Amino acid sequence: MRDRRGSRVRGVPPRMPGAAPETPCSACCRTLTSKVLMLLFMLLLIAAILVGNALTLAVVLGTRHFRTPQGYLKASLAVADLAVGVLVVPLSVYAEVSILAQSEPEWTARDSRRAPFHPCSFAGPVFAGCTLVSISTIFLLAVERGVAVLKPLHKDAVVTRRRTAALILLSWLGSFSLAVSPMLHGDIVLEYNPCSRMCNYARRATATASPSAAWNVLLLFPAFDFALLGGTVVVNALSLSTIRRHSKRRRHLAEPDARRVAGPTFSDIKAAKTIGALTLAFTASFSPIAVFVVGNVVGNEWCTFSFFAFWILTANSGCNVVIYSVRDHKFRQRAQQLLLSLHRKSGSDT
Repeated sequence: MRDRRGSRVRGVPPRMPGAAPETPCSACCRTLTSKVLMLLFMLLLIAAILVGNALTLAVVLGTRHFRTPQGYLKASLAVADLAVGVLVVPLSVYAEVSILAQSEPEWTARDSRRAPFHPCSFAGPVFAGCTLVSISTIFLLAVERGVAVLKPLHKDAVVTRRRTAALILLSWLGSFSLAVSPMLHGDIVLEYNPCSRMCNYARRATATASPSAAWNVLLLFPAFDFALLGGTVVVNALSLSTIRRHSKRRRHLAEPDARRVAGPTFSDIKAAKTIGALTLAFTASFSPIAVFVVGNVVGNEWCTFSFFAFWILTANSGCNVVIYSVRDHKFRQRAQQLLLSLHRKSGSDT
């Protein structure tokens, strides 16, 4: 196997004519047992993403208490995660089952752009776009909570449903425009990567430009992502420092005077801490991808690392419902009510 520059990837023996395709991934896909475990993980992840985000949408959109600008942002985040579980992960499952059965589709091979239909042309931008939507939505959630904490008296005037809907629309349009931008470069295509087990950007085999000129386009992703994550961290830090300062002020005042102090409500404080937890979880899951993209641009293959980096980020799509349930007791109670009613209904039907 050769890398983008034409050099053989170290540690990968040459493939004999007629043999099954080899991959340099040494830890995650060599043996039959590891392949079966990998497929089981993908199937469990699909279930977790679908159930968790469907439950989030049911709670947020089906409960009047949650139909707020913050709730609509959480619904947008859930839709982006749901799209990953419906459109991206199942394609990897199909590809891996086909390869395991030795009937792999043509589009799973490298340099496979001659295939009549290439699913990666759709699944790749969906994954990249939904990742960018998640980052931008978490940033908007942090800003919304920042306004509630820093300017509590102006919250309802500044953060309205109409403005929130417009920002959600801009987030989706901007994120997917950025996701397809590398494909406008003639030397970059989307192909199924045997290392990450996903559809990734790849350099066209017949590329004419230098590798650095083509691959530098991909640096847009970590630059955009870390700019938003950095802004999110700053807003969260300001919100949490204000909460801490306000809490100290309340403790130093008598009870009647403390109630008259203008400041964030208890629910605003809880929500700000929840957004902080979301930011921490997403930053931890996204950082390996950013490291991989930068390393890939400078010429490193990092096959095994790419598998774990991409799937750690994908697993984050099923984590938000856990954070909501732990941090927000009203969300947890409503989710339990929905699950219990669904259980009773299924029991009565049987």
